[in-house]
Amino acid sequence: MKFNNIESKNIEDLIVLYEDNQVIVVIKPQNVPSQADNSGDQDMLSKVKKYVKEKYNKEGEAYIGLVHRLDRPTGGIMLFARTSKSASRLCEQIKNNEMNKTYYAVTTKTPQLRQGVLINYLKKDEKNNIVKIVPQLEQGAKRAELRYKVLQTEDEYSLLEVKLVTGRAHQIRVQFAGINCPLYGDNKYGKDKVKMSQNLGLWAGRLEFVHPTTKQKMTFAAPPENKLPWSKFYLEKYFIK
Repeated sequence: MKFNNIESKNIEDLIVLYEDNQVIVVIKPQNVPSQADNSGDQDMLSKVKKYVKEKYNKEGEAYIGLVHRLDRPTGGIMLFARTSKSASRLCEQIKNNEMNKTYYAVTTKTPQLRQGVLINYLKKDEKNNIVKIVPQLEQGAKRAELRYKVLQTEDEYSLLEVKLVTGRAHQIRVQFAGINCPLYGDNKYGKDKVKMSQNLGLWAGRLEFVHPTTKQKMTFAAPPENKLPWSKFYLEKYFIK
């Protein structure tokens, strides 16, 4: 088993946790898009391509497969493929729920149950880029399920471990707002219920997958920066082997 914490190498502003000729695992900072969008801001896919091209002196554009995405305000571990075959195999793992992703979330209220499952039906308004909880039978509704556990509570804030059963857009943010526990700094779904902040209380802190060619189980963990809202909690114990 491969375990990495934040003792990773920072090369040209790209934090690389692991790389070989098939995969590359990096940290996506918060408020950076996973891939190019209409904003024109630098994105992770382009950044990783540039890194690989320059490090290995590749001619033309380096191939990098986008295996999964993180919402722009969400930071944490991202996995990219370095070959099309590996990309296909990793995407198949996601499709079969064989890739485990653990998120850490800070909510502005503590859920009534310290541990539980949230199931809703979500529908995305593409025009306004917002997701809503809707009735199950509404056209376009998609089932969303997550499991959570309250790890710590400080004042009115709680640190949660969250594992997605389904992977819907904005799912964690929408479902916790739906039980009146919006995430810290969620300017979209928390609105007047939360303190406005540039740092959303959501971090992809752990990733487990099977290497596409060696078949070795790979486990990576990396904590967020020690600043609000994360500095309210003792995080180290969740990221030590």
